[in-house]
Amino acid sequence: MQGFIDGLQAFLDLGPTVILPVAIFLLGLFFRQKVGKALRSGLTIGVAFVGIFLVVDVLVNNLGPAAKAMVDRLGVELNVIDVGWPAAATISWATPVAAFVIPLGLVVNVLMLVTKTTKTMNVDIWNFWHYSFMGATVYALSDSIIQGLIAAVLFQIVCLKIADWTAPMLENYFDLPGVSVATGSTVSYAPLGIPLVKLVQKIPGINKLHADPETIQKRFGVFGESIFIGLVLGLALGILAGYSVGDVIDIGISMAAVMVLMPRMVKILMEGLMPVSESAREFLQKRFGNKDIYIGLDAAVAIGHPAVIATALILVPITVVLAIILPGNSLLPFGDLATIPFIVAFIVGAARGNIIHSVIVGTVLIAISLYIATDLAVLHTEMAKDAEFNMPEDTSLISSIDQGGNMINYVIYKVFHWFNLLIS
Repeated sequence: MQGFIDGLQAFLDLGPTVILPVAIFLLGLFFRQKVGKALRSGLTIGVAFVGIFLVVDVLVNNLGPAAKAMVDRLGVELNVIDVGWPAAATISWATPVAAFVIPLGLVVNVLMLVTKTTKTMNVDIWNFWHYSFMGATVYALSDSIIQGLIAAVLFQIVCLKIADWTAPMLENYFDLPGVSVATGSTVSYAPLGIPLVKLVQKIPGINKLHADPETIQKRFGVFGESIFIGLVLGLALGILAGYSVGDVIDIGISMAAVMVLMPRMVKILMEGLMPVSESAREFLQKRFGNKDIYIGLDAAVAIGHPAVIATALILVPITVVLAIILPGNSLLPFGDLATIPFIVAFIVGAARGNIIHSVIVGTVLIAISLYIATDLAVLHTEMAKDAEFNMPEDTSLISSIDQGGNMINYVIYKVFHWFNLLIS
């Protein structure tokens, strides 16, 4: 079993830039594409994801230090450290349930496609770690592999259903036809976030407030373009972080680069995806009558929209302030501040790019996540110790906004918590 787990981990360590192209190539062959065409699609998607994650690295490598500098300037002292999604992913694959999550997840997805209970064919295998984390959480709670696997499958089913629900938004607003997103950290905010957006849009006064990249550009001309929005928000973050003049300019240009480059990488991605998507749709419609089939991809395809990046950059300092002022919160946000674009993607889509409404709703949801991550800190820390995770120095408790504060994860965890109390 340990050898299988090690082999699985080695496969996952290849990352999405290798796993996704291979998956797309095999899918293309399965759906009767010629070898050359399937190979071109896979390579194009691989190249696009290399570009996307290079841009994400620029975002992460600039936001992380800026956020830490802000926290240090404010002298925040909280006893739960946000170690971020990389630590959560590492922990999730170090439990007995991990070895079963990928094969079980693939079987569940196929069964749901055949029974027409989902329209999403999720090839984003790398992000199955979210399902694994759910299983690991319930395993740590119950010491039962069966309960852990049931929890992981429940989490996957919810993610697939939300992916189906939000796929029209991806097509209509993000211009991603035939694509859905079942990434656990992104879909978690949709069930509450989308209704909240609709509520905010009905509140007198607030519903009149509007700012999206298009209207900003119309009002300010060339200075309203996404490249200048990124520059201004980046400069503001650098100033809040107390950077030197040179470093302020550096982060400003880096955020401008993110604004410009990410949408272009997504266009390359769609160039590779569309032939496979069409082949899949024709194949499945002919054999199973499925008229609408979505290819499930990493949420990174949606975070490149200028309104998503702008909303996320504004929410970074807001999240730090929330952590300080919210009574009962113990989480010091750090590791997952750079994942805020993934958190708000569907919120921005539901708000049709209205940055003001997106920030309002994002603030509410991040506040809830801080409380959830605080509540799960003890269990999160126990999971880390069991996985022999290297804890940060002088740290007694850890958690994360991404999965520790994940709302769907928390609801399923609570169901199993109450179930185990009932049977004990």
